Parts: sequence; C-alpha cells; structure tokens
Amino acid sequence: SSSDVMKLYGYKPCAPCRSVAMCLEYLGGKYTFEEVDITAGEQMKADFLKMNPQHTVPTLDDQGFYLHESRAILRYLANQHGADRDLYPTEPKERAQVDRMLCFDMGTLYQKFGDYVYPTMFRGVPLDDEKKQKFVEGIIYLEMYLGEKHFVCGDRITIADFAILSTVTTFKACGYDLADYPNVEAWVERCSHRIPNYQSVNQTGAERFAQWMKSKTSLKLF
Repeated sequence: SSSDVMKLYGYKPCAPCRSVAMCLEYLGGKYTFEEVDITAGEQMKADFLKMNPQHTVPTLDDQGFYLHESRAILRYLANQHGADRDLYPTEPKERAQVDRMLCFDMGTLYQKFGDYVYPTMFRGVPLDDEKKQKFVEGIIYLEMYLGEKHFVCGDRITIADFAILSTVTTFKACGYDLADYPNVEAWVERCSHRIPNYQSVNQTGAERFAQWMKSKTSLKLF
C-alpha cells in the first residue's frame, strides 16, 4: 500500500541526496522522491521544518519516522530494510571499515570538494590552489584504498560505495578528469552497473549539479 512507501525529501543535484536514493533503489525501490528545491527555499516551509528543524536535505520519512543526515539514513536503511546484510556488515571489524569509509567521505572527500568549490560557486571567492590540492589528495587516497578491491570495502558493495560514488560522480560531471585514477574509474563503472536505474537516480543529478555550478561561476574549477 502507499502508506508502506518511504518518502525521501531531497534535491537531486545534491550528492548526499543521491547516495540515499541509490541505496533505496538497491534495496528494491519502495520509496517516492519528493523534490525540495533548496535554491527556492522550500526547505524552510513549515511542513518541512516539522520533520527536520535543521532544514537540510536529504530527509527520510519512513511512515512517520523522520531522519536526516545522509550517512545516518544509509545506516538506518541497511539495518531496517536491508535483507541483503552485506550492505552494512554486522561483524564488528567489517562494519568498522564501512564506517571508516563513510567518515572518509564526510570528512575528506566530500568536505574537501565543498571547501574548494562552494566559496567560489556561492560567494564568488577566487580559486584557491591550496584547497584544490587538498581535494586532489582525497582522490589519491581513494585510488589507493580501492587498490585491487572491487568496491571500497572489499568484494561486495556496501553503503559506503553509495556515499562515495555520489561525491565522485559529482566532480566527474563538473569536469574533473579521472584518467589518472584507473581504480576509481573502474569502480565508478562497476557501481553504475550494479545500481538499478543508475542514470536517473545518480547521473542526471550529478549533471544538474555541474550545470548549477557553471551557472554560478564562469571560473574553471577543474
């Protein structure tokens, strides 16, 4: 029934929203995506603030259970709805590796991308080479972490792949060339075949972000 369907409130250009959407698709797609246009301030509407006073996207509504913070949502979905236990292993050491890569995305990869891009994109700040270098360092680490592995934590796809994939495909769409990172390139390709409706659930949103960035600044970030 429609009441069993989860609602994901988000904005497709936003990488963390797409990571959750990919997870939901992977788990069988029993959800609706409710677009919240953050550029028009829709996240400040009273109904949205009731669900999430911090007015951030993504926000999940699972039959009246509201949760925000994308990486918390990913863990919740794997715990609550993931019959495929491999997405978030229960064995403590395996789970710790997934948590580590989620932290790597939040504190390094996505963080350094934002530190470099957002001041220029939203406030017209000149490009900062040092910040770009920090961002590139994150990709070098990811290339190293992937090594011979099929996915970021080993042979099986996990929620960490969804988080990191949404970040990497965002800067790829923005024009960052991954040619120097063959492990990362092969991994992006591999994931794109494993995630249902990949094009609509991730790729188009990444491209929308790139268009948004280009509409905000004429500077060449990548």
